[in-house]
Amino acid sequence: MVVASSVASPLCTWLVAACMTAPSEKGTFCKPSEFIKCPKKLSRSARRKSMVAQKSGSLVSSLYGCGINSLMSFCPFEPCEEYYNSQGLSPCFALFGENGFSLLFGSKTLPMNRKQRRLNQASNSGKTMVVGVQPEKQVSMKKKLVTKKRRVVVTGLGVVSPLGHDADVFYGNLLEGISGVSQIEAFDCTEFPTRIAGEIKNFSPDGWVSPKLSKRADKFMLYLLTAGKKALADGGITDDVMAELDKTRCGIIIGSALGGMKVFSDAIEALRISHKKMNPFCIPFATSNMGSAVLAIDLGWMGPNYSISAACATSNFCILDAANHIIRGETDMMLCGGSDAAIIPIGLGGFAACQALSQRNDEPTKASRPWDVHCDGFVMGEGAAVLLLEELEHAKRRGATIYAEFLGGSSTCDAYHTTEPHPDGRGIVLCIEKALAESGVAREDINYINAHATSTPLADLIECQAINHCFGQNTELRMNSTKSMIGHLLGAAGAVEAVATVKDANILVGCKRERLDVKVALSNSLGFGGHNSSIVFAAYKDCKATA
Repeated sequence: MVVASSVASPLCTWLVAACMTAPSEKGTFCKPSEFIKCPKKLSRSARRKSMVAQKSGSLVSSLYGCGINSLMSFCPFEPCEEYYNSQGLSPCFALFGENGFSLLFGSKTLPMNRKQRRLNQASNSGKTMVVGVQPEKQVSMKKKLVTKKRRVVVTGLGVVSPLGHDADVFYGNLLEGISGVSQIEAFDCTEFPTRIAGEIKNFSPDGWVSPKLSKRADKFMLYLLTAGKKALADGGITDDVMAELDKTRCGIIIGSALGGMKVFSDAIEALRISHKKMNPFCIPFATSNMGSAVLAIDLGWMGPNYSISAACATSNFCILDAANHIIRGETDMMLCGGSDAAIIPIGLGGFAACQALSQRNDEPTKASRPWDVHCDGFVMGEGAAVLLLEELEHAKRRGATIYAEFLGGSSTCDAYHTTEPHPDGRGIVLCIEKALAESGVAREDINYINAHATSTPLADLIECQAINHCFGQNTELRMNSTKSMIGHLLGAAGAVEAVATVKDANILVGCKRERLDVKVALSNSLGFGGHNSSIVFAAYKDCKATA
């Protein structure tokens, strides 16, 4: 017997094994080659078992319809040539009888038709009854229609950052060169080698998050919820628009590199006293997926909802996945981005132990200096940024303002070291080249790059060399790093930088703007573990925004 290439169900697999090991009169087991040639007459013990079977019924019949014929037509078997040359199957199947499986399962007997009664009588009388196994019918596969690729646009931006909690304010401060890095005020850090960070000073979730949740949740979740709802407001998703949305086609993918560190750290301190002192929400509110989940619960969005954690490249991974859900036709609208709030003793101490932080405590505004020969490490930051992605035609139908268009992106892994990039930058080069290929953009058409550039000597140099390898002949290319003004927002870094990139890419034909004439931009993110991710955005010429 030849088993079809598809995987049979566990029951079918068991059936084949049982048939091929059915006992013969001699007390031995039928070999596979003897499967068609089992004795025609049943032994006394076999007939006794069949009589018991007739009384008890069959579980298999109740599941798949009465009869071994139904079961065999269900299983993906194909008769072999030996079967066609023989007089049919031997009583190896008849041994079970019409209700033979009841010996094992003992279910209730169901009413049988005439054909089934004949088969049952034959199995009890010891006569051979030919049971035909028909070849499995070929399942007709419908060819997937080739459709035009769905385009993805950015229609809303939400930010909570050291430079402001509004996308326009944040971007305006970037253009002004204002630094959000200052002395840490949230806790006493005089004993730490680093005492500066891109700390958010005056944040209130009032009006965006319920008071009860504000008291319980970690700051990373509060930042996420606030930025997510601000992205919706910026995208024109009013209560009336929300009521008209198909919420089964709206999803959320907002990640975090470290999750609710403060909630979890507080729980550990409480545990030192007693487990009874622990916050009952310390586990769920510490997990990085809970921010997206709580936001979905609040909005009622039932589409794809999960979190990605890829260190400092987290946000870009989330944006890529969200865009792909829209491109594949699974959703029409997605909230995506990242959030982190690790400026707490354990976070600051952990990175200080890695010797990764700048110790330029006397000059906080000049501490984060990407590509500078005197840079001595990165500056921690905190916050969140969320982008509202939407299918182009869906955005047009509701008259949305379009900031930019998502063209494509890619992700790779260095597979080299936990904290250091590959010396020759091969993972970064591969990621950028794949992103360009996916987006259909030539390297000479990219004229702005928001680099990862964290202000660490080795990583900055390797990334710069990789970018030079990919775009060295592009004389129109401009590049900067927003980390020089806000520090490194860890899992939120890619999203905050994507907001800056999208703002730069929001250029209208014929509009006078005092900023770089960005047409196609690339946002680059790297992370611990060798995670690399690049996203390509482009100006959308039909944008309704005003200058």
